[in-house]
Amino acid sequence: MLKNLPPLSILLFGYILYTCFGWALLSLPVVQTEDVEPIDSLFIAASAVSTTGLTTVDVGTSYNGFGQTLILLLIQAGGIGFMTFSSFLLLATNHKLSRERAKVAKTAFALPDDFGPARFVWYVIRFTLLVELAGAIALWWIFSANDVERPLWNALFHSVSAFCTAGFSLFPDSLNRFSTSPAVCLVVSCLSFAGAIGFVVVADLWNRISGRQPHIHFFSRVVFRVTFWFVLTGTVLVYNLSSELRELPVGDGILMSFFQVMSATTTVGFSSVDVASFPAAVIMLFFFMMIFGASPSGTGGGLKSTTLATLVGLVNSTLKRRKSVTLYGRTLSDDHLRQATASLAFYLMLLFTAVLLLLVFEPSSLDALLFEAISALGTVGLSMGVTGNLTDPSKVLLVFLMLVGRIGVLSFGLAVSMEDEEPDAQQGEGELPL
Repeated sequence: MLKNLPPLSILLFGYILYTCFGWALLSLPVVQTEDVEPIDSLFIAASAVSTTGLTTVDVGTSYNGFGQTLILLLIQAGGIGFMTFSSFLLLATNHKLSRERAKVAKTAFALPDDFGPARFVWYVIRFTLLVELAGAIALWWIFSANDVERPLWNALFHSVSAFCTAGFSLFPDSLNRFSTSPAVCLVVSCLSFAGAIGFVVVADLWNRISGRQPHIHFFSRVVFRVTFWFVLTGTVLVYNLSSELRELPVGDGILMSFFQVMSATTTVGFSSVDVASFPAAVIMLFFFMMIFGASPSGTGGGLKSTTLATLVGLVNSTLKRRKSVTLYGRTLSDDHLRQATASLAFYLMLLFTAVLLLLVFEPSSLDALLFEAISALGTVGLSMGVTGNLTDPSKVLLVFLMLVGRIGVLSFGLAVSMEDEEPDAQQGEGELPL
């Protein structure tokens, strides 16, 4: 049955299947230290599979070691993708992928034409394990020096959570206790950037460094430039717009600013400062970063950095009255422009509908609920403190948003839509003034 479905529909089905499987296991009393409502187990499972990090219960106290291990496995499965585990097992036994599976894997990772799916799956597995192991060792040493309980387990959990940009923490205050620790912030940031920029970009960079190719792809250059300017300008703006951070020692204030900007841009969702304490201007900046910070083939959701770059190129070329749209000296195809504008339009419609429903369900303020919806749709995990108090309808709505964010807004629309033949159109009858 699945063999006849389009690749995007298979991906959507896979993430739903993972979520339902995790929901069933997390609902078992044997993995809980206290009674957890079924809706909360569903929320945690969806948040883990989508690598979001929003939680309605405290993971560190509500689930025992078995439950935390299960959540970690869901994060890992969601982080490297639905197709990767099954494709890896198939490659390990048969040493090849079927044409259909290769097509789905290529869609899942948004691979360029010259990237082979089978070779890329092997690369993803090796790179993931290597980076997460290195991060776990570094955090183990840091946590041990700071007398953190169960330092090895906490190090492993937070390393996987950071690399998969999940933002799940076993500490009740996320990483607030380490807000002025350069070591923790640096390790977590490196892990988050490694996962967020995308496996394709990392593979592309490695091939360039190792001499396998003369230069990195245009796609990778765009991701690096957008990410760099997001982090640099974001850190400067957050520090200068937040009076509380400016009152701290300069080093601590800049470190906290950088970490929160990194967290929003990579969609990892860890917090070292109470997000609700930031002024409205900073919250607005976080809105923008959470929407456009993620990169294709990475673990983030929402719109992508490449979508933003495309839209900027479109606006710039339109204002300069150019016949073609260029970006960094490259001409963008009409299909690429259509996908970028459709993604933005669909995202805004979906976000507007979700926030409207949240305002109906919840007594919270508009800015807090808007923040929550953007965080869920971008699989970010940052919150202004309303997640734990949401009603059941709002939790179900956020579960939906998180899964949509994981597969991608436009990809979700394509997955659920019926393919339609292009109708006959009359030339000149569809002009609309703008």
